[in-house]
Parts: sequence; structure tokens; C-alpha cells
Amino acid sequence: MSAEPAFLLHRRSYRETSALVDLLTLHHGRIRAVAHGGQRPGSKSRQRLQPFTPLFVSWRGERELKRLTMMESRGQTALLAGEGLLCGLYANEIATRLLPLELAAQDVFAFYSALLEALPIPVERGLALRRFEWALLEVLEATPRFCTPEGRPLDPQARYRFDAISRAFLPSEQGIEGRTLRYIEQGDWESMSLANALKGVMRASLAPHLGTTALRSRELMLDLARRRQR
Repeated sequence: MSAEPAFLLHRRSYRETSALVDLLTLHHGRIRAVAHGGQRPGSKSRQRLQPFTPLFVSWRGERELKRLTMMESRGQTALLAGEGLLCGLYANEIATRLLPLELAAQDVFAFYSALLEALPIPVERGLALRRFEWALLEVLEATPRFCTPEGRPLDPQARYRFDAISRAFLPSEQGIEGRTLRYIEQGDWESMSLANALKGVMRASLAPHLGTTALRSRELMLDLARRRQR
């Protein structure tokens, strides 16, 4: 096959000197492959198999586990630190968990690429992360329905909470205003006043698909927040 743009999502040791990798690719979504020599000290494969590095890859194999046959860099690694780095690790973790193998996800790839450009810029990273989360929900056909479970419109004056079973919203005194949910539905997310509500909707929508195992990246974020408060 011809070389395809990709990013590394996850890497772990495999046998003595190889690596088992999850890659986000442009045309084939997430693939899992063996990178022979990917754990050998000093190998070019190990140097290139770094998070946030744009790659060209090709592979062989008809089964779920492929074998990488070529891997080249196609650009500079995004230089991330602090909160930007943790957000990048979070994006990699949820993509690895949520994307089925070999499900085409070109929009996810596009929003991931845009996210890496935004992560070094504090005022841009939150919105870029929400766009990426939404792209994941779309490919899973799991985006929220901005209505009641019965399909009735949301009252702008009432408050609602997300219902995972119906993917719709139920009345709740401690929930999000219907007016705010309508703005989110329209996709015009630039206003900073929507940031907390948008984050809450995304987290609630993703939760049923992520399962009960805690996200390692989220734990690191909480630890960073606690250290900043000291």
C-alpha cells in the first residue's frame, strides 16, 4: 500500500525489541501494528515513534494486527509542555479507547491535526479539544440530541442534564440552561461563556463510551491543578 499520513496514539513494548503501536491514520482510522525494532535503543523507528510527530506509514496484513513496513517523519513534532501536553495525552488516550480499529475517520484526523496546532496556545486549546471530542462522537454516532428523550424542544428558561440512555436531556434544577444548550447545538462555540457548559456536555456524552476505568491523562490533569493551588 502507499504511504499514509499518521500520528502515534499509543506505544508499548512487544517482545524483545519491537513495539506495539496504535496509529491514527488519514484514510483507515486507528490501526494497530507491530513496529519491528521500535524498542531497540538508537533505532530510527524508536526515534520517530514519538507522540505528536507527523508521520508517513505503510503496513501489511489482513488481520487486525498489522506489520509496519515503512515509517518516515513528515514534519516537526508539536512542542508541548504543562497543560498543553496533558491535553494532548488526553486526546491520544480517548482516541485509542474509543475509535474502533480500521473505521474511517477523516474528520477525526483533521481535527486532531488542528488540535496539535492549537495546544501550545492556551486561549485556543480548549475549543480545539471540544471540536476533536465532537468529531469522535460523530464517528461513533453518539452525538447528543438537543431535545428531551421524547423529542420535544428544550425550554430556554429551564435547566437540563444529559441522559446517557437517550442521548437527550432531562429537566434538572442543577443542570445547564436550555438557552445555553441551544447555542451549543448551533455549533457556534467561540463565546467563552459557553466553555464550562460545553465541556460538561462533552464529558457526559463521552462517559458511557469510555467505561469505568479512569483516564490516566485526566488524573495527571487533576494532579497538576492541585499542585498549582498550593
